Amino acid sequence: MRLVKKLLIGTVALSCSAGAVHSAEKWDMPMAYGDSNYHTINGKIFADAVRICTGGELDITVHGGGSLFKGGEIKRAVQTGQVQIGERLLSAHANENPVFGYDSVPFMATSFADSEKLRKAAVPVLGKVLDKQNLVLLYSVPWPPQGLYFKKAVNSTSEMEGIKFRAYNSATAKLAELSGMLPVQIEAAELVQALATGVADAFISSGSTGYDKKVWEHLSHFYDAQAWLPRDTVFANKKVFNALPKQSQNCLKSSAMLAGVAGTARAEQLTGWYVAQLAENGMTVGPPGDKLKSELKAIGATMSGDWGKAAGADGKAIIDAFNTM
Repeated sequence: MRLVKKLLIGTVALSCSAGAVHSAEKWDMPMAYGDSNYHTINGKIFADAVRICTGGELDITVHGGGSLFKGGEIKRAVQTGQVQIGERLLSAHANENPVFGYDSVPFMATSFADSEKLRKAAVPVLGKVLDKQNLVLLYSVPWPPQGLYFKKAVNSTSEMEGIKFRAYNSATAKLAELSGMLPVQIEAAELVQALATGVADAFISSGSTGYDKKVWEHLSHFYDAQAWLPRDTVFANKKVFNALPKQSQNCLKSSAMLAGVAGTARAEQLTGWYVAQLAENGMTVGPPGDKLKSELKAIGATMSGDWGKAAGADGKAIIDAFNTM
């Protein structure tokens, strides 16, 4: 990550020419995940790059781990100007607009390459939707592919019946319902406590979450279903962004572009390592069996159709663009 930081900051420094430093504009950037998570590390590198590019005229302080605002509060805080910039898993807000769930359609984009194509396909629509909400889209970084965590071996959806399943957005809640499980909405910061107290006994997420939360202390099996790659998105308050000098706006945009590339590269680099760490800490790790995989694919087809209907013309535009790339 040090090399990524040097390359990102160095590239930004070369591509930006800052003027004389006046009183610094200070921004706060809440993020939902802890300081050791690569999303938060990447956010801090982004903030450093912006500071260097603007010659110190724009100073962004990152607040990780939901310390300033909890994950579910971040988007609203940026929209209303309580903070100037933030990062959020937008699919958690798909109830506001189904477009936000574009990255959580099961088995539509299951690799980093396809996730990047889907991101590019969604940018025009997503940018338009966020603009109407007083937000400026800056960059997004994927999580590794999503897999299923359980307390026991699971070979079919019939064996999931009645399990309390942690959901983090409408897609994961729907997956639980269609599998016969009981969805419980839980933010990442509360996941460990929920597992420890029995509020949830299973969930879907990446190897990153399993490693960061040491879920081997509570669960025993990880099925690497590679269902989708959800993305965390960084956005700024539009009114505050538009009030910046043009050079600072350009610094934000150029730093954001590089942060998206660097964060994605880091996610891909860490994916196998995270899964290996689960196994090294005693979890049973592997792909779902044929029966379970087939049943999950069928559920995914149902969810894909439902999302397409809910997202309407905007959803069709994203899917059409994705399919032509």
